[in-house]
Amino acid sequence: MDGATPQDWRAEGKARGIPAPIAMLAELTHRCPLSCPYCSNPVELARKSLELDTTDWVRAFQQAADLGVLQLHMSGGEPASRRDLIALVTAARDAGLYTNLITSGIGLTEKRLHELDAAGLDHIQLSLQGTDAAMADRIGGYKGGFDRKMKVASWIKDIGFPLTLNTVLHRQNLHQLPDAIDMAVEMDARRIEVAIVQFHGWALGNRSSLMPTKEQAAEASRIVADARTRLKGTLVLDYVPADYHSDYPKPCMGGWGTTGLNIAPDGEVLPCHAAQTIKSLTFDNVRDKDLADIWYRGAAFNAYRGDSWMQEPCRSCDRKKKDFGGCRCQAMALAGDPAATDPVCVKSPFHAEMQTRANQFAADDGAELHYRSQPLA
Repeated sequence: MDGATPQDWRAEGKARGIPAPIAMLAELTHRCPLSCPYCSNPVELARKSLELDTTDWVRAFQQAADLGVLQLHMSGGEPASRRDLIALVTAARDAGLYTNLITSGIGLTEKRLHELDAAGLDHIQLSLQGTDAAMADRIGGYKGGFDRKMKVASWIKDIGFPLTLNTVLHRQNLHQLPDAIDMAVEMDARRIEVAIVQFHGWALGNRSSLMPTKEQAAEASRIVADARTRLKGTLVLDYVPADYHSDYPKPCMGGWGTTGLNIAPDGEVLPCHAAQTIKSLTFDNVRDKDLADIWYRGAAFNAYRGDSWMQEPCRSCDRKKKDFGGCRCQAMALAGDPAATDPVCVKSPFHAEMQTRANQFAADDGAELHYRSQPLA
């Protein structure tokens, strides 16, 4: 569709039953001062020399807005590693996008936060590796990181940015969940994302160190339910439960190729954060094609849209419009087939084996953490 306008693309998408995306994750870089062993970045990190430059990102932001994207989540690695971060936020706001900075806080100064505020940044999501320095610095692999993070949190509060506290929880820090919720309230955060570790990227190789016990998973669900009642009107709690101890999968991405897209640091456009683990997929690059062309016609985005790709028991299941067969990347990792039923589901032939392995991982008290490396130049 050479010379197509955004209206042309949307009309074609509507005719094919493909909605416009509402959110985009821009992975500005894989560089990061932290080395979290649960990092969801791919094991093969993008080199700095391959990152999109400022002009590339500015063009991508405008194309995203034209496509219908409303929310832009600027992530990494650590997005503060980009020297052009202020310019990128300015460009995103000029394109009419709501901007959310997903950050560890390391690399942000009070001056830079004021500059981000002046540039129009709408929201900050701050990560938390633990509720005390001993835990946070050990998990993040960065001495002094917790104290720095608390200082950044105080600046965020003083400036008045809307704040989400993101805490990734696993066997080694799940006991700190009540303290994390209390910290979110003290920071005047509007919401906290309680995310039990998802085993993609670097976390997949650290399952023996990070897998929570079934009892921990159940206790986390109880604590979240209690806090939602107790803190209603004060703090919103988003909850990602422990996959491996669940009976039904999460509706990954709200359905493949229906609500959001990711752009990797090197410009590859992905249907989800871990899609590159599915080696049979081919990804287009925003340097080469318009984002609308990729969204509506890209082979990777059309691979698991709808339900025609589904195998049994998903194809005839009454839940297929609720969870869409679960996570394609998890099906690839655990069943060896991205079209298989997510093994989290009780109807999967791999479910019992997965839960047995989960219990074995959770019992491995002697497992060592293997920390994320840094990308090459």
